[in-house]
Amino acid sequence: MGTPTIHGSGDGEVHRAPFATIIIKATGDDTAGTFFLSESTIAPGFDGPPPHRHEQLHDMFYVLEGTLTMRVGDDTHELGPGSFACMPPGTVHTFANRSDAPLRLLNFNTPAGFEHYLRELAAAAQSGPLTPEAMRAVGSRHDFRFD
Repeated sequence: MGTPTIHGSGDGEVHRAPFATIIIKATGDDTAGTFFLSESTIAPGFDGPPPHRHEQLHDMFYVLEGTLTMRVGDDTHELGPGSFACMPPGTVHTFANRSDAPLRLLNFNTPAGFEHYLRELAAAAQSGPLTPEAMRAVGSRHDFRFD
């Protein structure tokens, strides 16, 4: 059995990048490898990562505030507060904040492990511009396949 994890509002493992503040709430260490959860505030105008898919990861988004632009294959969806999206393995997708207001969302992933990608991405953002090429380089080490 594991140890209970409790985080108050704003608490958790905080990572800041020019495009977002990400608060990791649950990791594989907290959930015996079964689950990851973060709360993210994404800056207006963020174009998102390059379109990609995951081989094992279910990538899920729950919008708390703002509008999430979700591209799934060739379809684009504008998702407001209370909206949910689940991208099963093999689904080509990306997301963005095309609005002029911050976007706040929960990102769930199963199995766990996404925390390693976010930590590495946050470190890369601190050392230089987070270009699509830089995102591809980090993602390629963490179950991201770019199409």
